[in-house]
Amino acid sequence: MSKKIECLGLERGTAKQKAQIIQELRQTYPIGKLLQFAGIPRSTFYYYLHQSKQPSRYNRVKEEIQRIYTENHGRYGYRRITLALGKAGIAINHKTTLKLMRQMGLFCRVRMKRYNSYKGEVGNIAPNLLERQFTAPAPNCKWITDVTEFKIDGKKLYLSPILDLYNREIVSYSISEHPDFAMISEMLSKAFQKLPDKAENLILHSDQGWLYQIKPYQRILQGKGISQSMSRKATCLDNAVAENFFGILKTELLYLQKFDSMEQFKAALIEYLDYYNNRRIKAKLNGLSPVEYRIQTVQVA
Repeated sequence: MSKKIECLGLERGTAKQKAQIIQELRQTYPIGKLLQFAGIPRSTFYYYLHQSKQPSRYNRVKEEIQRIYTENHGRYGYRRITLALGKAGIAINHKTTLKLMRQMGLFCRVRMKRYNSYKGEVGNIAPNLLERQFTAPAPNCKWITDVTEFKIDGKKLYLSPILDLYNREIVSYSISEHPDFAMISEMLSKAFQKLPDKAENLILHSDQGWLYQIKPYQRILQGKGISQSMSRKATCLDNAVAENFFGILKTELLYLQKFDSMEQFKAALIEYLDYYNNRRIKAKLNGLSPVEYRIQTVQVA
């Protein structure tokens, strides 16, 4: 009690802080004396008293932030939550969103180390046709692919996706316990179902992993009319979009929950890939998911 009274006389305390202390002490001491000791007008005290009884202007915003954050399993940072708030009819600055999220203890986490499939030159190395041009004027002009590894409960699982650089959509993917050609072949077969018999002006870019150097892989691409492109040796930035996708996937999936078995993780992985394509919004896609963006822009065109 004595410490609170002492605080009223300190010059560094704000009027709002002093008003809060006076409210706590007014049942014990005359309010006039407390106001005089604190050096604040009666009108100032009642202003802050009235403010404290009003609901926070951000209560609804915080409820919506929590809903969006929970609904997306904690995968959204403040920029995408700001976009999602806008879609829900709440216009708010991204800096305010960041401030509110910090108050609520909501944050994103770090990423895992990448899987490296490079084993030296075991076949033909293709030229780097992509040259870090990570944009495309339309769907099915530039695709990228890579392989990533997961370790769960002492077991390993591999994911091989193809992403379209037009909208970062997952065109196709395969999941396997072994990083072999069967996994790559399955991925290509699924992707080709979305193409005509001959794919004109389509580039498929990868790193120099051994799976992309072997003749069967290269023959499949040639048969479909696809131009093969490869990153330069030991230059991960040449396939930065794939690296970024794997980082996002592992951040938003592996670090948000504990998996008791590989079967449980595989089911969650399949669900996440659908979520990434259809529901996960991106700032660079005007707050739309990859599929939403493709549908909207193709219809406009």
